[in-house]
Amino acid sequence: MKRAIYDCFSGDEEIALFYFSGHGFIDAIGGYIATPDYSQDDFGVSMYEILEIVNQSGCRNKVVILDCCHAGFMGTATASTPTATAIKEGVTILTSSKSNETSLQEIGGHSVFTALLLDALRGGSADVTGYITPGGIYAYIDKALGPWKQRPVFKTNVTRFSSLRRVTPQVDISILRRIIKYFPSPDIECPLNPSFEQTNAIDVEHVVIEPYANAENVGAFKDLQKMESVGLVVPCGEEHMYFAAMKFKSCRLTSAGQHYWRLVHDDIL
Repeated sequence: MKRAIYDCFSGDEEIALFYFSGHGFIDAIGGYIATPDYSQDDFGVSMYEILEIVNQSGCRNKVVILDCCHAGFMGTATASTPTATAIKEGVTILTSSKSNETSLQEIGGHSVFTALLLDALRGGSADVTGYITPGGIYAYIDKALGPWKQRPVFKTNVTRFSSLRRVTPQVDISILRRIIKYFPSPDIECPLNPSFEQTNAIDVEHVVIEPYANAENVGAFKDLQKMESVGLVVPCGEEHMYFAAMKFKSCRLTSAGQHYWRLVHDDIL
């Protein structure tokens, strides 16, 4: 196991990730990930040793994910290892539980933590552009574990998160890039009217309002509704975008929307 950890963090890769799911143990000296061939006083690989290997790695981003009892002990100092909390730059640690907690047992073939981790990696924790980062994974798992008596732990020393995976974005990038077209500046509202609503057409059997639907505004409204679905846009004065359009109101960017507006405006996205 220790040899595999050395191999994992050897070289100078952009990202090196070590994931362990199994048994964990702590004693008066420190914490361990336990291997099947453990014996009394030789439980497996110490968490202190793992962090030392990770800290010395030449890889630019090092990620350790532990799903075991007492996993939160990783990076905790003891009398015998007072420097164990020194997480060097580029290191991120995500654990299934705090140092004094056990991890919840299997549900459907996976532990609760690993089941949530897999959901997060499949896209549950992705940002608007489809990128999945360690921070996003932690936020997803932490929220899901709210009702459970198990708290994940997140420790990191990075200036920015690297993406572990990318999935199909919730909103196509081409639509996001049109955000500066609909909002010339991030702090103004985009005026709406009934011509933005595609059902407000004379060939639809219901009460319609002038100006009737036109293709350009309908296309813009579909973009804005997709942006609303991921929390970038909200209607002003109405609960739904439909009513904002039909009542000649407007919509505005949320704080997250303003952030993506700046990314598009500055040619970062």
